[in-house]
Amino acid sequence: MSGDAPELDPAITYHLVNSLGWTSLRPLQAAAVGPVGAGLDCLLIAPTAGGKTEAAILPLLSTMAGEGWRGLTVLYVAPLRALLNNLHPRLEQYGHWIGRRVGLWHGDVGDAARRAMLKEPPDILLTTPESIEAMLVSTRVDERRFFSEVRSVVIDELHSFAASDRGWHLLGVLERVERLAARQVQRVGLSATLGNPEQIARWMQGSSEGREAPEVVTEQEPAGATPPEITLDFVGSIPNAAKVIALLHRGEKRLVFLESRRQAEQLTFELRQLLVETFVSHSSLSADERRRSERAFAEARDCVIVATSTLELGVDIGDLDRVIQVDSPRTVASFLQRLGRTGRRAGTGRNMTFLATGEESLVRAAAILLLWQRGFVEPVQAPPHPRHLAAQQLLALALQEGAFGASTWREWWGDLGLMDDGEEVLTHLRAHDFLVGDSGLMMIGPAAEDAFGRRHFMELLSSFNVERELRVMAGPREVGFVSPLAVSGRPGQGAGPKPLVLNGYGWKVLDVDWKRFVVEVHPEPVRGDVRWAGGEIVYSLEVMRAQRDVLLGQTPDVTISRRAAASLDMTRRDLSLAVAQDGLVVEDVGRSRRLWTWAGLKANRTFGAGAGLEPCEATNEYVDVPIETSLESLRASDAAGAVPSVDGAMVDTLKFSAALPLDLATRTLAERFTDRRGAAAVLHDRWVVATEMAD
Repeated sequence: MSGDAPELDPAITYHLVNSLGWTSLRPLQAAAVGPVGAGLDCLLIAPTAGGKTEAAILPLLSTMAGEGWRGLTVLYVAPLRALLNNLHPRLEQYGHWIGRRVGLWHGDVGDAARRAMLKEPPDILLTTPESIEAMLVSTRVDERRFFSEVRSVVIDELHSFAASDRGWHLLGVLERVERLAARQVQRVGLSATLGNPEQIARWMQGSSEGREAPEVVTEQEPAGATPPEITLDFVGSIPNAAKVIALLHRGEKRLVFLESRRQAEQLTFELRQLLVETFVSHSSLSADERRRSERAFAEARDCVIVATSTLELGVDIGDLDRVIQVDSPRTVASFLQRLGRTGRRAGTGRNMTFLATGEESLVRAAAILLLWQRGFVEPVQAPPHPRHLAAQQLLALALQEGAFGASTWREWWGDLGLMDDGEEVLTHLRAHDFLVGDSGLMMIGPAAEDAFGRRHFMELLSSFNVERELRVMAGPREVGFVSPLAVSGRPGQGAGPKPLVLNGYGWKVLDVDWKRFVVEVHPEPVRGDVRWAGGEIVYSLEVMRAQRDVLLGQTPDVTISRRAAASLDMTRRDLSLAVAQDGLVVEDVGRSRRLWTWAGLKANRTFGAGAGLEPCEATNEYVDVPIETSLESLRASDAAGAVPSVDGAMVDTLKFSAALPLDLATRTLAERFTDRRGAAAVLHDRWVVATEMAD
């Protein structure tokens, strides 16, 4: 192998050449050998399908062989079971080269396989944070023996973890694993392009005690690389999108991304009506259906794969010819992830076709492309003040250890930011019998038993809320899960449930068993519908300001169809009085004064809070205030100290909120809906009155 990997174990180098036919490593892989093999904390950054897994695993296997590591020494953590399933055979092959075993442990793995791994731990374990937590608190697992030899953890799709509470949960769990292993565990993060890589690499390290600055290794796009082929089109509806996709690039393998499960189901149904071989993937399909689709579309050629963001995160679905985006991704980072799905084969290039089904989504797609061409990628920010997860970690530690010291609990997490408010949280847990004390030791109390004790504290193992969904059964076959919102009627209440669409097929609802929470269905070739609960969609200040730029006439340098150009021109005319260059437009609408801020929902609500307008009517585009409100008072808004109010009912959406006092849980939620930077941008804008623009 052309001298690229002198530090890899000879057996691994031999198999790379003779088993895989590699002539060299990719630049990222070659650059990662030294720091990963030396045990340094590293963040490895490359586009989707850029060989990041090999960049981490090959040096770790080499060190494992060279230093004689034994037992479970490497944890490989990913956010999706499908991704782990996909990686498992590949990593098993690599481990086999040096006589090492690779195990898989998550919610879909059977009890027999788990018992075998507990008896004889694999050298590398592919798993999720929730499964590690389950092992730590399980009475069936000797966690000290099982995790005692862990030396490294690989965190795949680090950006996905870091942007949500799952990231804080993962860091809390890893600190506990480190303490059980009685050593500093190396952390290797894998990510696509990030706007703030150094900050996220440091965040990934968790507690800073005894840790050196992490290494950031990035694979740069080679000079002179062919620019991607991007097309922006307007189709007006999901059925029209299906017709265009059916006609485009026949004979090729096409991956279509949509922003919701409902749209994915609708598009899949429409494509099948047009006799296009179509597969669908999203989080509410049953495990069997997902696996069946994954196997089928990995082997198929002339087909369409319809997916939500679940296939954005690294799952290998074979060589793709085309990526199609219906409407627009919500971030530039997401666009880059999806774009990176193409151009993997020699002689092929990256490509994406946007099919907008509405004027707003067309403008948003153009805005995302503008930001991309400017070189902007969103910085990833961990959610602030994870007090509810501090409560979860303290309760989980009590389950894990049986009891822990009331004065020594910080030793488990060091200076990890997750526990910054830990003392305040612990005081509440003790005062309300979530934890009870005896001789300076804290144990699970009756309030924790009542709130979280069902099914052996299963509720404590996951950091995110999951809506309770109805299980859809076609005879003995489990098809997937739908929201109760999807079933519009109950027995004795009108016409009854309407037909469903799920897994891309129509279903007649035979019965809804609300006690068992099961829907019995039968195939029916009709155009049904499906719904899941969803929250408000929040766009960043940058995306909204780029949309304003598009409406003011800026256009990305990509191929734009005539119908897309015509739709953009029409939308620009329709909203001409809502945008001004570097300006905020003030327009009187009925009994309201509308401020077209183009700043994002969080920024607009934060601005309203600073102006003393609570609650205020706000969207991503504008804020509505009472018409009698003077512009002078609005300009005096205190953006620096503003925190928008939240509906007390929303507190239930914060996992483990039951373990926090109501005021603290409400404050935590409000702080997470605060964008002071965006609110300050609104105040710094030039304010323009719409009537003056018309004149």
